[in-house]
Amino acid sequence: MAVENDVATPLSPSTASGEGRSSGSRSGWVASVLRHDVPASIVVFLVALPLSLGIALASGAPVAAGLIAAVVGGIVAGTVGGSVLQVSGPAAGLTVVVAESISEFGWRVTCFIVVAAGLLQILFGLSRIARAALAVAPVVVHAMLAGIGITIALQQIHVLLGGSSHSSAWKNIAELPGQLMNLHGGDAFIGAVVIVIMLGWRYVPDRVRAVPGPLVAVFAGTVLSLLLPTGAERIVLSGSLFDAIELPKLPSGNWAAVAIMVLTIALIASVESLLSAVAVDKMHTGNRTNFDRELIGQGAANVVSGLLGGLPVTGVIVRSATNAQAGARTRVSAVLHGFWILLFSVALAGLVQQIPKAALAGLLIVIGIQLVKLAHIKLARRTGDLLVYAVTVVAVVFLNLLEGVIIGLALAFGLLLWRVVRVAVAAMQIPGSRRWLVTIDGSCTFLALPKLSAELAKVPAGADVTVEMTVDFLDHAAFEAIEEWVRQQESSGGTVGFVEIGSARMAHATAGPPARGFGRAVMDEILGPWRSDDKNIDRVTSGVAAYHRSHAHVVRPHLDDLHDSQDPDSFFLTCSDSRIVPNVITNSGPGDMFTVRNVGNLVPLTGDASVEAALIFALQELNVRSIVVCGHSSCGAMKALYSGTDTGPGIGPWLAHADPSLERFRLGHPVAIAAEAAGFGAVDQLGMVNVAVQVETLHRHPAVRAAVAERGVTVSGLFFDIASARVIEITVDGLVQIDDAEHSHTPELV
Repeated sequence: MAVENDVATPLSPSTASGEGRSSGSRSGWVASVLRHDVPASIVVFLVALPLSLGIALASGAPVAAGLIAAVVGGIVAGTVGGSVLQVSGPAAGLTVVVAESISEFGWRVTCFIVVAAGLLQILFGLSRIARAALAVAPVVVHAMLAGIGITIALQQIHVLLGGSSHSSAWKNIAELPGQLMNLHGGDAFIGAVVIVIMLGWRYVPDRVRAVPGPLVAVFAGTVLSLLLPTGAERIVLSGSLFDAIELPKLPSGNWAAVAIMVLTIALIASVESLLSAVAVDKMHTGNRTNFDRELIGQGAANVVSGLLGGLPVTGVIVRSATNAQAGARTRVSAVLHGFWILLFSVALAGLVQQIPKAALAGLLIVIGIQLVKLAHIKLARRTGDLLVYAVTVVAVVFLNLLEGVIIGLALAFGLLLWRVVRVAVAAMQIPGSRRWLVTIDGSCTFLALPKLSAELAKVPAGADVTVEMTVDFLDHAAFEAIEEWVRQQESSGGTVGFVEIGSARMAHATAGPPARGFGRAVMDEILGPWRSDDKNIDRVTSGVAAYHRSHAHVVRPHLDDLHDSQDPDSFFLTCSDSRIVPNVITNSGPGDMFTVRNVGNLVPLTGDASVEAALIFALQELNVRSIVVCGHSSCGAMKALYSGTDTGPGIGPWLAHADPSLERFRLGHPVAIAAEAAGFGAVDQLGMVNVAVQVETLHRHPAVRAAVAERGVTVSGLFFDIASARVIEITVDGLVQIDDAEHSHTPELV
């Protein structure tokens, strides 16, 4: 990725998200920063400030710890990280686990845990395993965030009502009625005002909404608390931000629990940062994220934050999205937002102490509720993962974050395993026949043995059976069960024939360890050419046998209505060249096309009755609805025609039918001009002109003219480009790219 080269001076023009690199001018880069990044950094600062204070309060950490983490996240992660527009800082997603750590180990040991988690993240980044973190099931991540949001809301509702949050969700719920009976009216009023502003901010005019809603809500709550006699409890800062800096403390014991907490914070912070980076990449067109470098940057920020007494740092989607939407172009915006928070915390710390806790509680309740996204619930329901979502949410809320995520991942993996290894087995008697059909579709493993044996037991002893296997995985246990059933069936006088459509075959089951076959292999087998190098085998007979073994059984039902008659849609004239397979390039099947082939896909005016007879039969007896002439690239007939090579008495007279095409080509036919503009060589240009000329010839044919007038029969030309395996439409004056959408094409010239 381009951003992998973004390792020079992090705040130089070389780090711009596209604009700085292309301008090649430092003055242009500086102008871009002043125009885009500085204003964006101020917007992000205004969003980040109240959130950082609220997250520190919800975590039970010193309030200054949230500011320290915001400063470090902006400056360190913004400078070192691998995402150009991601903004890092304290995040709601880690609130619950940090609160647990502080409760169990104390604040200074938690700072040590943050440092250790940062070192582990750096190790993850250096090991280049960052993308592995993206393998976590999205439904579990969504449910984890929802569970965190519910936990935050349950905690902060007590603070909003004038009390204190409790250590568990059970206790927060159980104590809520008592808290309501003893609520503090001033705190509840301020918190309610903040919630109303936060929820209603989306409905204000766009000009007003340019000011971040969280800032307005907290500001309004603070002003009301100063003007009205609410008696609201306020934030307390012990000195300046620099006074709050304290070194971490080593744990006095219980290292196993410490190690688990380190791993928990490292994994959650890493996954949240990487998922945020992926989301931010979708919001801009600049350099993509270097995920390994992003982990190193996040780890470095956590090391510094922990050493200074700050909260854990992670990439935050709310701030990052705000950064992108505010017009940021480079990482300068994220770094500057950290400087603005530092400046505010040092110079205006007194203002922070005027903020009532209830205002931040109201802010956090809204943030927590917004983590439960209705879109995620609908997606989980649509994808069949609602059970995983619900169980994970409940486990995160009522157990703890780590156990909830582990339970969710285990359930998601179990559901995935059930979906992947599931097999459909059915045994039925073929209507109107004494023969039975057994279909096995999916992954056939020992897990399928109960279903497999139950269905096979339905087949009467001595019956003749066709076993249709569309299997992509066949283990030895399932193979043995099928083999044993076949032996018993044949010993009782029956016969068993196998039709193996899938990539896993009975003949290969004992050749080695079972391996999953892939659909591409089946397609290659059906569509690909013969590959055997054995010169002693009859390849046609061998191919017929392979057809009988694999897809004859699939083709047979499509022939049921074609036993005695045909009703093709198209008369298809194409070249005899072995590389052109009409049914493949038109995605058609038996009975769709009445195909005529000759050298050079020609329509002779005189001297050859075969094309004439086929055309009349197709139009008057079969009533085809379209006529198609299809040429192709690298055509031997066109090469001979173009070069004027003497092809001898057998081929020369036939190619003379194409002389009008050569003449039109030399005169500058519009199709040749369009083909040249599209990059085709002279021989292919001639081949395309030849298709256009044959189409014109057919239009002049009396039987075709009558069919066009009476039944609306269409006449068209195609050209198969072998190199790209694409088909192009040939019109009377150019080329048209056939769109992949059904029944449509793009009219512009190729």
